[in-house]
Amino acid sequence: MTETSYEFDMSSNPAANKIIKVIGVGGGGGNAVRHMYELGIHDVDFFIANTDKQALESSPVPYKIQLGLELTSGLGAGAKPEVGRESALETKEEIKQYLSNGTKMVFITAGMGGGTGTGAAPVIAEIARSLNILTVGIVTMPFRFEGKPKERRALQGIEDLKEHCDTVLVILNEKLKEVYGRSSMREAFAQADNVLARAAKSIAEIITVDAYINVDFEDVNTVMRDAGTAVMGSSIESGEDRAIRATESAIASPLLNNTDITNAKYILLSLVVSDYDDLDMSELEQVTSYIQERAGQEAEVIFGVAKDESLGDAISVTVIATGFEEDENDKPAENFFSKGESSLGSSQRIKTQSNAPKPISEVKEVTPVAEVKTEKVEVPEKVETSAAPLEKVEKVDDTPKKVIYSLNDEYTGKKEKSEVPKDVLSSKETEEDQHLSSYKKFESVKDITSEDMKDLRDIPAYLRRGVKLNSSNKSSEEDSE
Repeated sequence: MTETSYEFDMSSNPAANKIIKVIGVGGGGGNAVRHMYELGIHDVDFFIANTDKQALESSPVPYKIQLGLELTSGLGAGAKPEVGRESALETKEEIKQYLSNGTKMVFITAGMGGGTGTGAAPVIAEIARSLNILTVGIVTMPFRFEGKPKERRALQGIEDLKEHCDTVLVILNEKLKEVYGRSSMREAFAQADNVLARAAKSIAEIITVDAYINVDFEDVNTVMRDAGTAVMGSSIESGEDRAIRATESAIASPLLNNTDITNAKYILLSLVVSDYDDLDMSELEQVTSYIQERAGQEAEVIFGVAKDESLGDAISVTVIATGFEEDENDKPAENFFSKGESSLGSSQRIKTQSNAPKPISEVKEVTPVAEVKTEKVEVPEKVETSAAPLEKVEKVDDTPKKVIYSLNDEYTGKKEKSEVPKDVLSSKETEEDQHLSSYKKFESVKDITSEDMKDLRDIPAYLRRGVKLNSSNKSSEEDSE
């Protein structure tokens, strides 16, 4: 059987020489770039890179990179990131050639958790960085129902990507259920692609679209070079208070891993209107003041104002925040997959580590609990000669003994473990009260001398206590007379 060669020639198309390129890696990345291509982004070249020959052939995206043809025969990576990685390394020289044509900035987008995107995206990013290209990763985390193995692969893929990207944006597919829970599966994935597309479009067009207040490539380079994790949001609003509402929505995207811009070092702010005359100075002041307040006074805010006639009376606001100190809690593993969220998509952020039940072995080690319970049950045994307490012991004697000695044995009960009979507790409390009363009496008489005691003995108790006797207090002896 003759092996089929599969290559794509880019040399004949000068459009591939634009300074900004978007590369979709793997199936998820390819779908996202297809959506971006159909949406249209000014002055950007679109690529898809895949180990799957059929997926490449079916895409309308003009520039295609076949990864690992010899390794995979064009049949995909089989959900194995190591195959995706080796495939990208096999095609390393071709990737380098495609990126060398005057590229200043590259967006690498992928769905994390599979084989090609997870394994190949970090390699492509490493090649781009070696060419001193500003490299931005925009990736998605899988839905929870896709399983733990895919989750683990995705988390590792993001960590690998961070090592070779200047900036990484993480979008959480699971959060789609909170926002688009009633949508069909196809619509939900389309929304994820739309978020990816808007992220790339917003950043790219800050550079490529002519602006009244200009933001050039060097401004973007300052904000995003070696920036690590970034916070990015974009929103379009119209009507009353459109500017401040768009700004608030931009930094509150429910699909991003983190949208808190507090303590950012740099803020890149882009405002786009249909006509420059439509933007009031009060709106510009509202937006910049709000961003500065949220980020902190030490944040450097770089902003631009551009025009897009298709917006009508609406305003588009894009916020990119970078320069955060690395925080373990900002990792997707902590902020999302370790949350105690239900499958219905709870929005509460609760770490499983603080809610997870402790192992049974830890409970068995809490021996002081058993000792306390033993003391409470054994108290009545010291008063066996007393008839009343003995009846109480008989009522509770059988049940507590099943639990008293069980922490080091096999657990056999449920309610018995925590129940202590009320009459035993009452007996214990009564004994403690008696001890306290006796102590108080002792304290009241300990300083009395023997002479004082003799005098007190000669005085009747009712006189010492100040009790007045009347006719009703006469003794029975007097009555008999």
